Amino acid sequence: MIILRDIELRRGSKLLLQDAELTIQPGQRIALIGANGSGKSSLLALLLGELAPDHGELEGLDALRIAHMAQEVETADLPAAEYVWRGDGELAQLMDRLAELEAAGDFEAAAAIHSRLEAVDGYSAARRAERLLQGLGFAEDAGGRGVREFSGGWRIRLNLARALMAPSELLLLDEPTNHLDLDATIWLQQWLQQYPGTLLIISHDRDFIDATCERIVHVEGRQLVSYKGNYSQFERQRAERLANQQAAYEKQQRRMQEIDSFVRRFRAKASKAKQAQSRLKELERMQAIAPAHLDSPFDFRIPAPDKSSDPLLRLDEASLGYAGTAVLQGVDLQLRPGSRYGLLGRNGAGKSTLLKSLVGQLPLVAGSRTPGEHCHIGYFDQQQMEALDLGASPALHLQRLRPQARDQEVLNFLGGFDFRGDVATSAVAPLSGGEKARLALAMVAWQRPNLLVLDEPTNHLDLEMRHAMELALQDYEGAVILVSHDRHLLRNCVDELLLVHDGVVESYAQDLAAYERWLAGGTRPATETAETVSAAPEPELSARERRQQAAAQRERLKPLQKKISALEKAMADSERELGDLQAQLADPALYTDERRDDLAPLLRREGEVKQALAQSEEAWLELESALEELQSLEE
Repeated sequence: MIILRDIELRRGSKLLLQDAELTIQPGQRIALIGANGSGKSSLLALLLGELAPDHGELEGLDALRIAHMAQEVETADLPAAEYVWRGDGELAQLMDRLAELEAAGDFEAAAAIHSRLEAVDGYSAARRAERLLQGLGFAEDAGGRGVREFSGGWRIRLNLARALMAPSELLLLDEPTNHLDLDATIWLQQWLQQYPGTLLIISHDRDFIDATCERIVHVEGRQLVSYKGNYSQFERQRAERLANQQAAYEKQQRRMQEIDSFVRRFRAKASKAKQAQSRLKELERMQAIAPAHLDSPFDFRIPAPDKSSDPLLRLDEASLGYAGTAVLQGVDLQLRPGSRYGLLGRNGAGKSTLLKSLVGQLPLVAGSRTPGEHCHIGYFDQQQMEALDLGASPALHLQRLRPQARDQEVLNFLGGFDFRGDVATSAVAPLSGGEKARLALAMVAWQRPNLLVLDEPTNHLDLEMRHAMELALQDYEGAVILVSHDRHLLRNCVDELLLVHDGVVESYAQDLAAYERWLAGGTRPATETAETVSAAPEPELSARERRQQAAAQRERLKPLQKKISALEKAMADSERELGDLQAQLADPALYTDERRDDLAPLLRREGEVKQALAQSEEAWLELESALEELQSLEE
């Protein structure tokens, strides 16, 4: 049992917890929630011994094996699979000792180590590490690649795998799904459901919390307020408590009227999608939990577009891909005002390829892309955050987009995204990842698009911001096409699902629950266009025809392999430059008044290199997937 008594905790001058109490029973599965900056990560650091309380006592941690997901990679000199299995500290020590003894010829002592390795299941460690990597979305050969070859979110995935590898009685995970796609999120969810120890997770994915946790601890008013049940039950309990507060009554009624309006509007066209019927129940549930979000600092809308076209954008017989090689073929898609599509598909299937082709960042391999006369696209992906001008303020970012806007209009709009006071007019550089994501979303909304193309928009966003975004998307009058691992957002903001699978884009006839079952079971999902046909026997080819076919196939692979090699070189160059930049940024002298002018260019270049690296890695993954598919056809 872990007990926190009268805990006071500060970070610098900021008081995070005061007289806080918490008891954690063995085997409990707890989600730690609260606004960004409220002290959630600091509480995990306290449990890890990285922080000491300013006042109060902690009991019950001394005898526990604790595993946690580090935010930085400890060493980049190991193969990925070895880096993961070395997360088991005892196993790593045994393997290192065994290598020393065998090198010294002391085989008698080595035999004792072999016995101990067998007792801790050490001989299966490499295989278990590979399974963790594949479950988290890595390619089959990723375990042999060096850690330094991965960047950004993939290194975070390696740290997550390392934490899962370590034997533990207490597992601490800080935002484990932030860099995962939906497939990997569902895999992790299933893994954690089988975890036998005590689990404490910081997460802003409500479906993930509902599936993995049985208790909520809310960091609220510098206290740790405990609720029995999952996140959905927490919302209802908190709503009941807050609904009784007279001061919140008027705001509660306004919010419920807005939700009522959306439910009525949606009910009128509920026949558009088969999953709509279950979604109506979800929307009506929102009425009951509305008060739970009354104290949210976020209250924004995505302004209605001035003009529109019908259709806004269409793809006809389009082949999409890289370097002249199609990842997706025969894509026919028409986006009309009010269209609301969610994209499903495994990692590497081509979802991001489709979005980049829609917005015009990626030229088509074949077919046509036809935007409407008044099509105005608002595009969000994680690279938007890297492209922010770190020396400029949030207000200046918006003013650059619409110079004619009045200062007060800009500040009012930013206030809805919780950029208020000095934060709205100060440099972006010190903002957190969540704050930068909010600013990037605010910039998209500020431009009044009539087509929103959103690629994982909820990464780094807390639960209250996700809730506000959900309401804003429901009220939005334009078209939406969305990729997200946040299943709650998908259920409540899209009307139709599209499946990116086997090189095509098809309408998905089932709901998200059916898609999860498919991911768990591995059977092919049902699509509205799929038909069961008997396969006709293929005619037998002559030896000459087979040689000609193989030669043609090799010719098709050459440009793809060449492009992959070029991307690998570009990634290596970017990694080296990024390492040099980060070494310079680590120099304390850079932050003195004398060198202040040197700091902004280095920060800006670091952001540019990170963006280039992420784009190269994404293109590399898509090309590798296409190459594997072509090679399997050759076989």
